[in-house]
Amino acid sequence: MLKVENLDVAYGHLQVLRSVNMHIKNGEIVAILGANGAGKTTFLKSVMGLVPPKAGKVFYQGQDVTGLPTFQLSRKGIAFVPEERNIFPAMTVEENLLLGAYVNNVKSQVNANLKDVYEMFPRLQERRRQLAGTMSGGERQMLAIGRGLMNKPHLIILDEPSMGLSPTNVLIVFETIKNLITQEVTIIIVEQNVNATLAVASRAYVMEHGSVVMEGTSETLLSNDHVKKTYLGLN
Repeated sequence: MLKVENLDVAYGHLQVLRSVNMHIKNGEIVAILGANGAGKTTFLKSVMGLVPPKAGKVFYQGQDVTGLPTFQLSRKGIAFVPEERNIFPAMTVEENLLLGAYVNNVKSQVNANLKDVYEMFPRLQERRRQLAGTMSGGERQMLAIGRGLMNKPHLIILDEPSMGLSPTNVLIVFETIKNLITQEVTIIIVEQNVNATLAVASRAYVMEHGSVVMEGTSETLLSNDHVKKTYLGLN
């Protein structure tokens, strides 16, 4: 579904990504792990057309989409949920969700997609008239993911979905991600909660200093000594 070849990204003279290669198959949940500053978010932003690559290619469903603007990628079926969440606190839950379908002009389809999101996340339906700014952190993240699903994406990219959340809300977010598995959507997740992420992902890449240094199944990485020591705090 997604293939990235030799991606280089720089901010001025600062090289951030170096020859990054990844492939994501249809229906997979793939994690990208790494410490702060490893280049994970820059990688996502470059894939999503928010940061232009210095070199390399991005292919989506066999088509070269390198450097395409984000709104065009959205129309092609890619949804991006950034770590900032970017919900609109003064708008209701339902108004926020409907913004996720801004590229779809068919009202019946939008209503059907909204119904599907509510079936997936009953809590959002219960709070559909509530102002988004009054929701808990976990509920806001659920809303951000629900909004990303409103355009029926084939691929959804989640950047640090549990960042800054309480343990209870982290559980809510990962339950939300588990629910996505049944929606026939491919998922890329960048996350520092390694244990919880590898519990839902089938494969993972490990990035360090702007490069991919390791890849494998979740089981393989969980048993790797470097991963256990560096990311799980185990000796």
